[in-house]
This record gives sequence, structure tokens and C-alpha cells, in this order.
Amino acid sequence: MTSAPQLAAQLAKLNAAQNAYASQFVNELLAAACQQGASDVHLHPTASGLEVRWRIDGVLQSVGTFSPGEAADVVSRMKVLAGLLTYRTDVPQEGRLGDAVSGVGFQPAQKIEMRVSTFPTLYGERAVVRIFAAEGRYLYPEDLGLPEEVHASLLRKLEETSGALLITGPAGSGKTTTAYAAIRHLARKVAGSKSLVSLEDPIEVAIPGIAQSQVNAAAGFDLAAGLRSLMRQDPEVILVGEIRDRPAAETAFQAALTGHLVLTTFHASNCTSALSRLADMGIEPYLLRSGVRGVLSQRLVRKLCVCAQPIERDEQKLALPVASGRVAGKCEACSSTGYSGRLVLAEILPPLEGDLAAAVLARRDSQALFSTAVSAGLIPLLTRACQAVEAGQTDPAEIRRVLGFDE
Repeated sequence: MTSAPQLAAQLAKLNAAQNAYASQFVNELLAAACQQGASDVHLHPTASGLEVRWRIDGVLQSVGTFSPGEAADVVSRMKVLAGLLTYRTDVPQEGRLGDAVSGVGFQPAQKIEMRVSTFPTLYGERAVVRIFAAEGRYLYPEDLGLPEEVHASLLRKLEETSGALLITGPAGSGKTTTAYAAIRHLARKVAGSKSLVSLEDPIEVAIPGIAQSQVNAAAGFDLAAGLRSLMRQDPEVILVGEIRDRPAAETAFQAALTGHLVLTTFHASNCTSALSRLADMGIEPYLLRSGVRGVLSQRLVRKLCVCAQPIERDEQKLALPVASGRVAGKCEACSSTGYSGRLVLAEILPPLEGDLAAAVLARRDSQALFSTAVSAGLIPLLTRACQAVEAGQTDPAEIRRVLGFDE
């Protein structure tokens, strides 16, 4: 497995003046990124060269600064592979690398989806490659590592025939992976006996058994317009890539209340703040009460490496209410980061009934909704986090990095 220092040494040996420089650079970089399990690769042009970083387990790590290429530019090579316009360097572009890089330093049967995004900056085009999980990983809910009761509740909600199931969290919390796992579960279960469709921006992974569509705002095909048209396509389950504005939210809830099961992702810090955000977007409380089938909120935190050491001082707990735990160490196996891999923390909203339904209808604020939800049985993310610390799976520093101190 190629580490960042080893990759930097390999890339530094390439001759920037050669025509094959860009191709070799991209091939070695992407192959190493996949071997390391990176989720993103950043190529940032600076005055001194092309700065390369990759994100592993949610944290950006530097690879080094290299020549962008003389005879052939590295970012231009990325654009060629993604089918983008190489002569347009003044506007952002997005594309999929797909099979263009498969077989270059990868396992023969391995298929890895990648998406590249370019953006004009002061010193040239910046490129970011998003690398999705290798084929065969995280396919279904049982592969995600959700807490047992959250997993069971999610499967029960996927049995419903109408309503909206919201998967919430910040960027990089694994929302899309969970949404895809849920829709794959349904596709496997119904085996073609139901109509499953999606509307995404963009389509990140192709899923057999799902009629997937991608919005095109430039052509007037936005999320709200697409959802209205999709409802005339006789669907039973609709996956919406992400709700971002009021028109899309209103249309999604209209679908949820007219006999469709709607799965979607939504940016919110926890389950109850998702309800508050929807109310702030103009969704009426009675629609929330009737239309929301479930809300799942999640975060990804790094797991401790085997080199972790026991907590010895109270200040190492960083004010978390934990009795014991471990803190990150350093060793060669984890490249001295102290962590290896990630685990999911998740909470799922209890059914909207009783006091919780009354709080929603009364337009109570997020904090009041949270207190009511806890009384109704919600196990919060912070509680899950403290349990993970006491189990030695992660440490207080990682919990504070992901959840912050306000939690």
C-alpha cells in the first residue's frame, strides 16, 4: 500500500517535460488514493506548483507540491478522462471518470466510481476528485455498521408505502451512502415488482433496478420540476438526491403525502433541527406531522488504531461525560495519525405522535423539540459518541472534532 511519502517520492521522479508526465502522474496518484481509501483528492495550483492533498477518514493530508506539467498539464489530463472541455478554463465543470481509470494500478476486477470537479482560481484550475467506495462495499443497510436499534428502525420505515424518510448530517457524513444502501435494499426486496426512480444532482453511483435521472438546471430541469414530472411516471419509491430549497421541499412532501415513499438527504445537525429547518423553509407543521415517516441523523468518526493508550487524566476527556476510554497514539501502521478506518454514529427520530407531534404542530424551537424527542426515546448522537469512547472505539478529541463543543 503506497503511503503519502512513498507516493510523493514516486511523483517527484517523473519528468515534467515528458508528454507522458500528466498521464503517469494521474495514474499513480489515483491508484495510490484508492489503495489508501481516500475519499477525495485535491489538486490546488499555487505560485510554486501543484499542491496535492487527499482526504483519508475525513481528514485532509498533504501529499506534496509538484510540477503541474510542462508538455501536458495534470488537471487537463483529468478533464480529458472526465470528458470535459479542456479549452474552457474560465468556468467550473463536472464530470465522471468512471471506467477511464479502471485497470490502471487497480485490482483487475475492481470498479471504482470517481467524479471530478474543476474550478478556476488565481493560479489556474483547481480540481477535486471524489472517489466513491469500491464496488461491493456499503451496498445495503446491514453493511453500514449502524446501531442495532437504528438499523431495525430504518428497515421498518422502508416497509412503508408513503411518507418522507430524511437522512441528515453535514457534508461528508455518509448521507448519500446510506440513501443508496436504503434504495438498494428496496430494489433487492421488491425484485422489480415496484417502480423505483431517482432524481439526483449529480448521479453519483449507477444502481441496477432504479430509473435514475439527473437534474439539468441550465435546461430548466431543476429538482422541483423534475419531481413534479416524476410523479406522473407512476413511481412508488422516489430517491431525491438532496432537498436544498423550499420548492423542492414542498414538491417532495406533496409526493410523500400522495402515496409515494420519498427517500432524501438533507443538511441538518440532528433529527430535530431537520424539522426546524423544514419549518423555516415554509413547510407547514401539519405537513411535517403527516408527511415525515422518519429522520435519521448520522456522523462519521475515525476509529482508534491499535496503538491507542488509556485515558490517564480528566483533561484528556475534553469535558465529555465518560468514565474511561482511550486516546490516539502513534505507530507506523496508522502513519502516526492514531486512527484507522471510521465508524458511524447515528440517531433516529421516534415516531411523530403524542407530545412530539404536539411540539411539531405548536412550532416549538429545535431545542424544545430535542428535549421532547429525548423524552420520547431518542438516543442522541452525543450519547452514542460517549458510548463509542467508553468502548475504546474512538477518543474524545475525535468526538470534539466531529461534533464540536456546542453539542
